[in-house]
Amino acid sequence: MSTLIAFNKPFDVLSQFRPIEGRSTLKDFINVPAVYPAGRLDRDSEGLLLLTDDGPLQARISNPRFKLAKTYWAQVEGSITPQALDQLRKGVLLKDGMTRPAEARLLESAPLPPRVPSIRERKHIPTTWIALTIREGRNRQVRRMTAAVGFPTLRLYRYQIGDWTTDGIAVGGYQQLTVT
Repeated sequence: MSTLIAFNKPFDVLSQFRPIEGRSTLKDFINVPAVYPAGRLDRDSEGLLLLTDDGPLQARISNPRFKLAKTYWAQVEGSITPQALDQLRKGVLLKDGMTRPAEARLLESAPLPPRVPSIRERKHIPTTWIALTIREGRNRQVRRMTAAVGFPTLRLYRYQIGDWTTDGIAVGGYQQLTVT
């Protein structure tokens, strides 16, 4: 039977078990043998990270050819426009080519409490929260997409991968899941 763990990764934690002096890693939070991340979250990103001991499941979760939907909540600098959301929905031209169309919508209120440490904010520039669902996994893709449409990401939280979410999992906590 496969092990699948949903971890709600805090800010400033590396998505690896190998210790690095002065840095928090998965080993500081998860004490389950022989599981490995299915994909990555950058040190400065937060939210859902799935870990498993099942190679085919790991590939199904992380390999872009399976087009598993991943939903992110992004706090962007500025009041995002309907035109920018439309661009995200159609696909955005990045240095490594055009992205696939994404699902993009405005979130009416902040879905998360303030982060510690807090994000950089400018006194006279508002921020906006959006939900963005992508089906590919380029390096720092969401951050690059929002920047390309003129609204840089200040905070990034992955809420969902496929049917799995962070619902009910405290920041820094994890749950063992059933694989179907």
